Amino acid sequence: MKSLLARLRSHRLASTFVLLATLSAALVGGSFAAHGVRGQERTSDSTDATPLKVANSTIEPNPFVKIAKAVGPAVVNINTQTLPKAVDNKNRRPNPHTRVQPNPQNPGDDDDNQDQGPGQGGQGDNNFQDFFNRFFGGQAPDQDGGDDGQVRESLGSGFIVDPKGYIITNNHVIEKADKIFVKLSTDPDSQDLGRPARVIGTDKATDLAVIKIDTSSPLPTVKMGNSDQAQVGDWVEAIGSPFALAQTVTAGIVSAKNRTIEPGVAGQFQHFIQTDAAINPGNSGGPLLNMNGEVIGVNTAIYTQSAGYQGIGFAMPSNTVVSVYNDLISPSHKVTRGSIGISFRSGLSGAVNRVYGFKNGVLVQQVQPGGPADKGGIKPGDIITSIDGRSIKDGDDLVNDIASRRPGSSIRLGYLRDGKQADATITVGDRDKVFADLTGQKPENAPDNTSEAGEKLGIAVRQVTDQTAARLHTSGVVIQAVRPGSFADLQGLEPGLVIVRINKHPTGTKDQFDSVVKGLKSGDDVVFEVMDPHHPENGINYVGGTL
Repeated sequence: MKSLLARLRSHRLASTFVLLATLSAALVGGSFAAHGVRGQERTSDSTDATPLKVANSTIEPNPFVKIAKAVGPAVVNINTQTLPKAVDNKNRRPNPHTRVQPNPQNPGDDDDNQDQGPGQGGQGDNNFQDFFNRFFGGQAPDQDGGDDGQVRESLGSGFIVDPKGYIITNNHVIEKADKIFVKLSTDPDSQDLGRPARVIGTDKATDLAVIKIDTSSPLPTVKMGNSDQAQVGDWVEAIGSPFALAQTVTAGIVSAKNRTIEPGVAGQFQHFIQTDAAINPGNSGGPLLNMNGEVIGVNTAIYTQSAGYQGIGFAMPSNTVVSVYNDLISPSHKVTRGSIGISFRSGLSGAVNRVYGFKNGVLVQQVQPGGPADKGGIKPGDIITSIDGRSIKDGDDLVNDIASRRPGSSIRLGYLRDGKQADATITVGDRDKVFADLTGQKPENAPDNTSEAGEKLGIAVRQVTDQTAARLHTSGVVIQAVRPGSFADLQGLEPGLVIVRINKHPTGTKDQFDSVVKGLKSGDDVVFEVMDPHHPENGINYVGGTL
């Protein structure tokens, strides 16, 4: 039986060709009706007609041809499968990795920003979610898939950056997939999904991911260019697998730079290159190339109101991609960003600037108690104007500067308070840890308390405090970290949730948890009974799958 992708592809192409055949038949029929059969009764002399010949001229390849030939072999097709889940949708808790977008129909909504906020979140509805679900080849971020008993297949693109098989793509292409396959340009054109791949690391804040395939010989790679040097009006070329049509090449120009399509916290690290090069479903994760054949962006999103390409696409700049990639292939497999623990509101009116007496800078809205800024003496209402003597333009400028700093480093923060200039020395914190302190959760990938049992599931846990146990009216172990791509991650478990039982066995203590998990083996059905300590009124959720 053909795969779902094959059936979709066949149906899609068949529909197109049927339409064309119908139109052709109508034209031929019309011609026949107009002229009747008399033309067939006459014999015309065509001895003076000259047979046609195909010209044997040569055309000098243009830059687009050269780039496609040079880079094409390093661009891959990514197929994913999401297996059926055994849990009823009614009892499932929402996917913690859902991307949320404020309602674009309400442009007057305020944008609250946190220099320590997560790479997702904000207010909003499902408009941006639908945007991804309908127009990108990747797994829909809010769908764990397969709840209807069907294996869900999705597709996307990527490109090889290391001859050992390391590939860059979008996180939404592989997020929540149970199986990932990569097909090279040199692989046979068959129904085979390709070579199995594994996740090395993901960064939801930039929607980037690194995966790897095994190879016995060096693979072709791309060259990473400098996206800061790209200019509006530059020619660019995109390569990918739209609608499963591998090695599709399109061209356009850089339409704009520094575009943010997710307001608020969710868009703090997403400042895209806008292009009119055709990007369609399946292009996600593919490269956007300059005329030197260098990658200057990762094709990530499109804007459309017609269920198709409308000339507005977005690519994550290569300078951001390189920084994230280097963090994801490090031993921690996570992106570490700096934070000082404040929140602010962007898009303030000119009246606010005039009343508070500043043209450039950031008006502090909240200061996290005990955070780096609080320890340095920063207070709500202060206006941050400089970092280490460099003037701060706006909130994006502030976030980008601080996020690029390593935790533990010191900065000199200039600010205005009651119209008077002052400064403070601040020790930059780890953004994940600062935010975890704010929410009472442990940051992702925290290394402590990971036992052998926890490694089997891909989580680190500790016993809940007496206060939490009292609030939940039961004991359990709280999840401190979830390893990306692990069994626990695939089931939608996240830091902060409390596991009270596994397969009906109590996990009230760390020893009980370890004992139950050690007894699990591959192929076993595993059901977690979990509670959210922030919402104990929601009761127990049942989350499970096959180990």
